[in-house]
Amino acid sequence: MDVKVGSPTPPPKRPSASTPPDRILGAEEESMMIGQARSTHREVSPLELFFDLVFVLAIGQLTHHLVDHLTWHGAAETLVALVAVCGVWAFTTFEITLLDIERTATRAVTITVMGLGLFMNAGIGHAFDESPWLFVVPMLLALIGPAVYAAATAPTPRLRTHFLHVLIWFAVSAPFWVAGAALDPEWRLWLWAVAALVDLVGTWSAHPLPSGRTQTQQLPFDAEHMLERMRLFLIILLGETVLTLGRVIAAHHSDALTLALAAGCFVALVCLWAVYFGRAEQIVESHIAATENPIRSVHIGINVIYGVVTGLVMFAAGSELVLAHAGDDRAGLGGVLMLAGPAIYLLSHAIYFRLTTHTGWVPRAVGAAVLASASVAAYWLPSYAVVLALVLILLAVAVALTRDVSASET
Repeated sequence: MDVKVGSPTPPPKRPSASTPPDRILGAEEESMMIGQARSTHREVSPLELFFDLVFVLAIGQLTHHLVDHLTWHGAAETLVALVAVCGVWAFTTFEITLLDIERTATRAVTITVMGLGLFMNAGIGHAFDESPWLFVVPMLLALIGPAVYAAATAPTPRLRTHFLHVLIWFAVSAPFWVAGAALDPEWRLWLWAVAALVDLVGTWSAHPLPSGRTQTQQLPFDAEHMLERMRLFLIILLGETVLTLGRVIAAHHSDALTLALAAGCFVALVCLWAVYFGRAEQIVESHIAATENPIRSVHIGINVIYGVVTGLVMFAAGSELVLAHAGDDRAGLGGVLMLAGPAIYLLSHAIYFRLTTHTGWVPRAVGAAVLASASVAAYWLPSYAVVLALVLILLAVAVALTRDVSASET
């Protein structure tokens, strides 16, 4: 073959996330794609933000269900529905990040899941009585449909194998979801609890099979993008809690004690925001940029989201109950939820920072332990004492974290 002297050799074509699905990438091309994915960062698109807004409804529905069913049975129902809701958000968000939101097919899948999520979230309130299918059918379609699409169109063999693993796990849990909806309500919670547990274990363990699991070091993945998605989702979750406080203030606008306690709840909410967005966010970004396995850190973050959502739903429900009965001698279960929710929220953050950056987890863990201890006595305390304890503990945690970050920077 003749080569002209001085003629530049054309560079090899880099595969992209939009590589046709009928083309199997070779090892060298896949390695190039991985390097390209790690070196580029895509901004969160408006469609992804639009998708997240559907889950504002979910948080409100979960909160209302817990408030309306203040029993162990009602709490279990809320937890099962929460696992399903978080599963749909986590899987879809992870899939979109692995694939390419700019692909027409991926955008169509995202919009479809958003529509299904709207009906699923709207069905939470009656999922455990007369309308289980409104909840379970959209949920299963939102999980299985995109998984089939990803298994067929993912640009690398390893990604296709991963999504095939996901489909196998869904095949195990789906019969329990369907059977729970078909049978009488007294069986529904038990069957759905099994299904939720299967889905939860699958997410936490990255859907392994006896033949092995997908090696995360070998996945082309925009970790910074997924981190931004989780950050924005956390803001949305906190925003729904703000809406809960606003509704209570509007309903009790002339009661001075309720307004004072609502102000305290707002201070506590700002502290919960500062636990991550104060200065820890930069630490997480630096860790993601420096680690050799960024997808592991993101996977831990996805797992932690379940605890964060649980904590915020409990806090929102507790705030609504406490503020609605501000003049009662005892805060009751509302007081317990108001303190236990932030405890779970802090514990979830502590686990994430302990497993990833190894910094800042001690103040969060201590704060969680103190809040959990205080929640034991909160049932018998007056509302103002519960709110005061919450504010003081969270302020102490926020100050400790600020000092911890400042010390690490110096």
